[in-house]
Amino acid sequence: ILVYIGNFVGSVGPALLVSWSGTWALTGTGGAIHALGIASANCDLTWTEAFVRGILCNALVCLAVWLCNSARSTTDKILAIVWPIAGFVALGFEHCIANMYFIPLGMLLKANTGLMETLGVGPEAFPALTGGGLTANLIPVTLGNIVGGTLMVAGVYWFAYLRPKRWREGDSA
Repeated sequence: ILVYIGNFVGSVGPALLVSWSGTWALTGTGGAIHALGIASANCDLTWTEAFVRGILCNALVCLAVWLCNSARSTTDKILAIVWPIAGFVALGFEHCIANMYFIPLGMLLKANTGLMETLGVGPEAFPALTGGGLTANLIPVTLGNIVGGTLMVAGVYWFAYLRPKRWREGDSA
């Protein structure tokens, strides 16, 4: 729980800094539109979609950790970690810690009235970008991340390598 809270604080902090720094405007309004789109899309997921995307995401994230741990050199570690992480991002899977950054950033951008005027929209254009939307996303995504990491990666490794010897040899007694 403390790590989760620490991750939340550590994610919202950079979102605040990015919002205050105006770096979202370096590409005109494109960066802000993209950030708002990501945050809004995350908040618009159904509970089931968010949960399943959380499972799939953390299966890839934990696989990246396992692959990285099996690598010998720094180059091996980088090459091992890049593909699973790039895959979860490219496929639109959900990670609770990433969402702890993207959704608050979207909420901060939505609250920027100057930006909203420049975009020609009002806050009603992103109705799901609220504290409730953040919570509605983080709960199923976090639970999905737990299932994906524990069952789909750690559980499989446990079954393959660490289960009791009598189970491997077919002794049910």
